[in-house]
Amino acid sequence: MVIIYLSPSCTSCRKAHAWLEEFNIPFIERNIIKNPPTQLEFQKMMSLTVNGTDEIISTRSKAFQDLNIDINELSLYQLHELVQNHPEILRKPIIMDQRRIQIGYNESEIRQFVPRRVRKRQLNKAKAMIATFDGNTD
Repeated sequence: MVIIYLSPSCTSCRKAHAWLEEFNIPFIERNIIKNPPTQLEFQKMMSLTVNGTDEIISTRSKAFQDLNIDINELSLYQLHELVQNHPEILRKPIIMDQRRIQIGYNESEIRQFVPRRVRKRQLNKAKAMIATFDGNTD
């Protein structure tokens, strides 16, 4: 199941939400500000990232800079506590399932959440359209 952690006021979050609905991808929506990730969810997020905290913490945001913290000095537990107390420092949206994570909205990257059978059907439909356009009907 796909989970989307978002903030209702975030434009990228609304785009990602609309995209998931458009492709009929079942998802659970979580308001990241009112309901930050649990310790287990946060560990899962971290395990799915390539660049760790650089990917999920918005270190250039005013909210983070106001904290005046060296993120590299924090343990995973301390980092989770920081996120619990200041969820606004997380990049949004965070879209994840058991194997994949996407931070932010990127129209080409979000396609990874479309089930394989749907992607295959879309590919076959595109091939058929190209064949028709080229005058081939094989």
